[in-house]
Amino acid sequence: MKYRVIHKTTYYGHEPVSIGHNKAWLEPRPVPHQQLDSFSLKIEPEPSVRNHQVDYYGNPVTLFSFNEGYLKLNVTATSFLTVSPTGSSANPQTPVPPVPPLAWEDVRELIRAHSTPESLQAFEFVFPSSRAVWSPEMRDYALQSFTSRRPILSALQELTERIHKDFVYDSKATSVTTPVVDVFRMRRGVCQDFAHLQVSMLRSIGMAARYVSGYLRTYPPAGKPRLIGADASHAWLSVYCGPADQWVDVDPTNNRFCSTDHITLAWGRDYSDVPPLTGVFIGGGQHRLSVEVDVMPLM
Repeated sequence: MKYRVIHKTTYYGHEPVSIGHNKAWLEPRPVPHQQLDSFSLKIEPEPSVRNHQVDYYGNPVTLFSFNEGYLKLNVTATSFLTVSPTGSSANPQTPVPPVPPLAWEDVRELIRAHSTPESLQAFEFVFPSSRAVWSPEMRDYALQSFTSRRPILSALQELTERIHKDFVYDSKATSVTTPVVDVFRMRRGVCQDFAHLQVSMLRSIGMAARYVSGYLRTYPPAGKPRLIGADASHAWLSVYCGPADQWVDVDPTNNRFCSTDHITLAWGRDYSDVPPLTGVFIGGGQHRLSVEVDVMPLM
């Protein structure tokens, strides 16, 4: 599946911003099932300084700064890319694809031993982070699906399904700063919350899980045209499932294993590692933020 993705962010200030320093995780990262054909990042006004680097987790990052004032900032990322099916893609409504029956406890022991480069990389995603914490309550919730000697993909499938069933998508219930323990208590939130929630549950039982930011292809209602700019950035998680499957991506918001509808942007311990755009600035007074995302299938 080929896509064109346009992600436009606009900041409006009531007063000029005199100095600003920004970081953008807007270029899709290289992954085996995803080929980036072209990428451009248009910044208006033109920044005083602009650099490109790769962060600790292998995500492309653009850094840019302003030494002169501005009232309005436009940042537009345009990506053309091709997404192929992954070997572990599946729908939770269908049987788990045939794989060697590796129990989740065996995967956990492989991670704890971290005797291979792959399991060592996974091991660092076991520990709590600022937005994905260990919790006895979330551990107990996960263990209802991760029962003794259950195959890892079967347990992961059921946990994803239960989160989708038990938690309500509510865009007004939380903000970007809402702690994951409050999301668990309220049983409400958005895709970032549900990704942090499942990551926290899995880490609480010793599994390795990382937060993934990206985009999701959406489908308009029957007979209705696509609304340009009505899409939004999305979030899900990736779970280390052992040598056979490696990392498997699941989307608790939509109760599914990820497929060609999911476009990976970046990954880290949680949202704070890979926000699409962040920065600090002096001035601006009261400001408004506008974000538009358009995911256009090309074939």
